[in-house]
Amino acid sequence: MAKVILTNEVSGLGSAGDVVEVKNGYARNYLVPQGFAVSWTRGGEAQVQQIRAARDARALASLEDAQALKAKLESGKIRIEAKAGVGGRLFGSIKPAAVADAVAAAGLGQIDKRKVELPAIKSTGEYQATVRLHDELSAVLTLQVVTQK
Repeated sequence: MAKVILTNEVSGLGSAGDVVEVKNGYARNYLVPQGFAVSWTRGGEAQVQQIRAARDARALASLEDAQALKAKLESGKIRIEAKAGVGGRLFGSIKPAAVADAVAAAGLGQIDKRKVELPAIKSTGEYQATVRLHDELSAVLTLQVVTQK
């Protein structure tokens, strides 16, 4: 097992500034190379405090903004156009970046593509996606995937 300090939020693991213990291979092959974590050291405790202080300062300011954004996001459907073949089967799939772009294009605000959790979307139709807006606040989007003209 390896101790790491998370530098970004990782779904199912923790938020930035958390010290977590994960398997060696997960840390070495995924978390550290992707920039989601750094190895834990004794000197890293000061870094943990800095990350947590910055996260807390952003969290207090953004909670009200997140609640307002949640109300906007959940008020309607987000339309996403994608190339599709016979029977509505997509060429590829819908990615979190496409959802973030569609939200911005609809004029509902900016969301981080890394905080969008999607089911596998491989055909046209309506889907539910979750966006983590704050530590304890998530919004459920209704996505309407249609064939691109």
